[in-house]
Amino acid sequence: MSDDHTHVQEFFSARAADWDRRFPDDGPAYAAAVAELGLREGGRVLDAGCGTGRALPALRAAVGPSGVVLGADLTPAMLREAVRAGRDRDGTLLLTDVAALPLRSSSLDAVFAAGLIAHLPQPGENLREIRRVVRRGGVLALFHPIGRAALAARQGRELTPDDLRAEPNLRALLTGAGWRMTSYADEDTRFLALAVRDA
Repeated sequence: MSDDHTHVQEFFSARAADWDRRFPDDGPAYAAAVAELGLREGGRVLDAGCGTGRALPALRAAVGPSGVVLGADLTPAMLREAVRAGRDRDGTLLLTDVAALPLRSSSLDAVFAAGLIAHLPQPGENLREIRRVVRRGGVLALFHPIGRAALAARQGRELTPDDLRAEPNLRALLTGAGWRMTSYADEDTRFLALAVRDA
């Protein structure tokens, strides 16, 4: 396992048990972001970096009982918390790295990724791998339940021009990985960038 993976696992393993209690009011923001994916009954969707699975109930509601919902995460402790919360009833949980997804190419309609981009060791390559598993016309949602400035303040740091989620940086990153950004919102109460796989 690379040092990047070890760092991510250590960071989230130490926080897994208290994760949902630390952010108890995020449910509506997750549901609103999932709604913007435009999923349909019977759709196939992946929550990449699903953590404790907070998006899985909304994703299941969007695709219905005939749809496929997958939650992938690198940290066993986060997936254990997802099971403890009963969210494994809403989707199949996969212990895997989004850099090498065990999924067929073009097999999904959409990917939802909450808080993932900041933890990707090679964002361009990792976003290309996510693109591989999404069909042409499929959608990627990069989400966080608070905006960049609010998150930086929470973490005690300042925003800098090289922030990966700044609109020009993210647009270039997505374009280079084969995505076309279709919308971008960075507000106090949420961050949401949507992108489409065109070809």
